[in-house]
Amino acid sequence: MALQDVCKWQAPDTQELSPHLSQAGGWAVPRGCDPPTFLQTQGPRLAHGTTTLAFRFRHGVIAAADTRSSCSNYVACPASRKVIPVHQHLLGTTSGTSADCVTWYRVLQRELRLRALREGQLPSVASAAKLLSAMMSRYRGLDLCVATALCGWDRSGPALFYVYSDGTRLQGNIFSVGSGSPYAYGVLDRGYRYDMTTQEAYALARCAVAHATHRDAYSGGSVDLFHVRESGWEYVSRNDAWVLYSELQKLPELEEQEEEASQAHLNLPAPTELVKVENCL
Repeated sequence: MALQDVCKWQAPDTQELSPHLSQAGGWAVPRGCDPPTFLQTQGPRLAHGTTTLAFRFRHGVIAAADTRSSCSNYVACPASRKVIPVHQHLLGTTSGTSADCVTWYRVLQRELRLRALREGQLPSVASAAKLLSAMMSRYRGLDLCVATALCGWDRSGPALFYVYSDGTRLQGNIFSVGSGSPYAYGVLDRGYRYDMTTQEAYALARCAVAHATHRDAYSGGSVDLFHVRESGWEYVSRNDAWVLYSELQKLPELEEQEEEASQAHLNLPAPTELVKVENCL
């Protein structure tokens, strides 16, 4: 490849990780100290949180996140970007230490670019998730904190993977990561359907993040929304989280419509029909 020739770079084995990655024991720590022990006793312990989510449906993959970056009780940035593009057909949500997330996404972008140059095509979402998991697992015990949902579209269609810094790698249809994830899961579990329309998926993602920011002190700011299609990813919108939550509170009839839609989808009898059945019994 021309780029590799110019840079005079050659990989000893295309199946192995890049030799330019630092070794697990190569971090600078005081002499005589065990890295995990040193980080646990001397490293800063600052509380932080976020709300990120992603789900797969018929028309692609939706990724959404809040924009508040917190450092203990201090809001470091109210308008940060927590959904990072990797390439044209792949996005990743970030949760954990901001510096760790940005660093490892840069490493992932480089590795995927080099692999695409060698193989002549972009790797699949599963390959990207496996690569990121293998790279970060080598640094287990060094207080690395990265939790991400890789959202993409490849030859097999829409795909979604969860990757954690200890090497965990899971495939699924719904993932929410961060301190606000329990509240987001409550909304997602109630309203998620694989055959949703695009507008229904947008509304569900915004609603889940808005509710999480209302209940979780470490989440807030705005709601970023991305959509990964077959043609590539698209940045849909950024909406103020408080405005979204206020609008949802003004629509009590929305809950009734959702209940009717869910009952119709599951083919469940209406409450009056249930009473009739009980009387017959």
